[in-house]
Amino acid sequence: MHDQNRPQPPRVEPGEQVGDAPSDAVILFDGSLESFEQNWVHTKEPEKRKGQWLVVDGVMQCTPGAGYIATREEFGDVQLHIEWAAPTPIKGSGQGRGNSGVFLMGMTEVQVLDNYENPTYADGTAGAVYGVMPPAANALRAPGEWQSYDIIFRRPIVRDGVVLSEGSMTVLCNGVVIQDSTPLDGGGGYRFRKPFDRVFPDLGRLSLQDHGNPVRYRNIWVRSLRPTSHEGASDGRLTPDASIAKRTELAAEVREDAAGKQGVEKALRLLESIVYAPDVETLNEADAIALDYLKRFEGAALEQVESEKWTTKELAKAYAYLSEYELISADHSLPAQTKAIVERYGWGDKKK
Repeated sequence: MHDQNRPQPPRVEPGEQVGDAPSDAVILFDGSLESFEQNWVHTKEPEKRKGQWLVVDGVMQCTPGAGYIATREEFGDVQLHIEWAAPTPIKGSGQGRGNSGVFLMGMTEVQVLDNYENPTYADGTAGAVYGVMPPAANALRAPGEWQSYDIIFRRPIVRDGVVLSEGSMTVLCNGVVIQDSTPLDGGGGYRFRKPFDRVFPDLGRLSLQDHGNPVRYRNIWVRSLRPTSHEGASDGRLTPDASIAKRTELAAEVREDAAGKQGVEKALRLLESIVYAPDVETLNEADAIALDYLKRFEGAALEQVESEKWTTKELAKAYAYLSEYELISADHSLPAQTKAIVERYGWGDKKK
C-alpha cells in the first residue's frame, strides 16, 4: 500500500465542458460528414437499403429503412459518450416512438426510446439494458431535446465454459445513474434472454439501430478501459504473473537510480529495491555501505552523532522491514545493530 514507486496514472486532459471528449478519446462523430464516413459503415447491403443515414447541420440522423450502422474500428471494454434526440413532432406510442438503440459489440443493447410520458414495458424503456434490466429512473428530457448517455461497458468473460465475469453495464442518462454495474446475464433480446454461455469477443464494433424512427445523434466518443484482473491486467488489480513482472521492472529502476547516489542514501535505495526483487549482490553492496557508516558510532557520545539521528533511524527502519517480511535471513546482523544504536541514543522515543 502507498508505494511511492507504483506507476503513476497517465495524464488525460478532460474536455473543456461536461460531455466534451477528453484527450485520449477516439472521436466517432464530431458533426462532420468526414467524421461519419471515416468512422461508420452501413451494415445492410446497399441493394436492400431503402435509404441511408444522413449528416445534416452537424447531426447524424437515422433514415427509416437504412438499417444499422456500425463503427469501422472494434473496441473491447469502453467508456462511451453519446447524445441523441427523439424526433418531433411526436408520432406513435410505446415502442413505436423514437425507437433506436446503442449496441455494444453488437450483442448487448442500451435502449434508445422516447418514453417521456410514454409508458411501455420497463426493460425496453430508455436506458434499459434491453431485455435484461430496466433503468433505475426515467431521467429523460422532453421530446426533441438532446439526451446524453454515458456508458461504461465491461464484456462478459467466459473461458473454457467457465464464467470468469458476468460483465456489467453502467449508464448515466443526462447525468443521472440509471444502471449501476448491472450484470449483463449474457445479453437480452426481444422476448427471449440470450444464453449466458455464449462467448463475447475480445473486440467488437459499436452499432446504432434503425428501428424505423428518425432518431438523431451527435457528439459520440469512446475511451478504451484498462483490462480487469480477469485478463492479466498490467495495472490496477494485478495478476500474480503481472505483479512479479512489474516488481522486477521496478527493482531494476530503483537500482539504476541508486547507482547515481552515494553513502547511506545509496544504501537505502538498494535496500528498497530488494522489497521488489531480492538480490544477493545488491544486499551485499548495501550492507557494505551500512557497516562503513555505522563505524562512526563506535564509542561516540550523543552530541557527536546527533546530526545522524534521522539517517540512522531510516536505515534501522529499512532493515527492520526486510527482516519482518523475511526478505533477508533471520540471522542477518544489521537489523539488530541498527536497532541497538537507535535505542542507545534514545532515538526510538518519539518525544526525543
